[in-house]
Amino acid sequence: MIRTLDEMVDVVLSFRKKHRLAVAWAHDNNTIEAVGNAVINGLAEAVLIGHKKEIIRTCEAESIDYSIFTITESKNEITASQEAVSMVKTGEADIVMKGLVSTDKFLKAVMDKENGIMKPGAVLSYVCAVQIPSYHKLLFITDPAVIPFPDLDQKIAMAEYAIEMANTFGIEKPRVALIGASEKISRHSENSIHYAVMCKMAERGQIKNCIMDGPLDIFLACDRKSQELKQVDTPICGDADILLFPSLESCNPFYKGLMLFAGGELAGLIRGTSKPVVLMSRSEKKKSKYYCIALACLLAERNI
Repeated sequence: MIRTLDEMVDVVLSFRKKHRLAVAWAHDNNTIEAVGNAVINGLAEAVLIGHKKEIIRTCEAESIDYSIFTITESKNEITASQEAVSMVKTGEADIVMKGLVSTDKFLKAVMDKENGIMKPGAVLSYVCAVQIPSYHKLLFITDPAVIPFPDLDQKIAMAEYAIEMANTFGIEKPRVALIGASEKISRHSENSIHYAVMCKMAERGQIKNCIMDGPLDIFLACDRKSQELKQVDTPICGDADILLFPSLESCNPFYKGLMLFAGGELAGLIRGTSKPVVLMSRSEKKKSKYYCIALACLLAERNI
């Protein structure tokens, strides 16, 4: 079982195989440093797409030898995104990564019906593994980046993506907590009704390889003492592996709070694509971007 993000990096290095990154509009310091570390440490090879002079200038500012990269000239961020996705689609690269391009323009290239890399009929979502000093294991969180207000089918897809990623880390039957403000099901809360349906599906094996319960608040999901105090009978037992949130507006601030105030690091990816897609906030820490690259290499190696 992979218990930390550094252990994940070690597993990827043990493959002794370098997967190729295509980085769209690779102009920012954080991206170039993270990609540079991945190349230097033997995780990957990289093609940086953007204005060559700007990329070289950023490399020099970070004291990185730009000759370790292949640099491809592109006229703007839209073209750079299209070229990066095209490289992955044609097999010239294994992983596509967002640089200093805006998320909407980058995802438009990923989701293009003719030239993108979406799986047919798939839901596009985001899953991340978060390492928090105050929690006893990695915590998988979905969806902090893509789906504003997921419907039932989208929540099911989110759960399945998170379970699949947890399985990749060696967690055979992850505990999935469906997060709400309260543990009570109410006919006035559409999310709690969705959760009740999902729990029955998991019980019947329609959502496979998991222990699922919800709605649960964060305390019941992640704090064993809270279950004793509240005396709520839940199989999650304050020991969640996966937190599924009802909206982007609830999940995104939660994960960013962990990064900013709780010393969290993350490794996350877009799911629903035929090849791994690394998409992170432009303000995300360099180390987290490095972990995201390692996660993409892990899933590329295992064809997930």
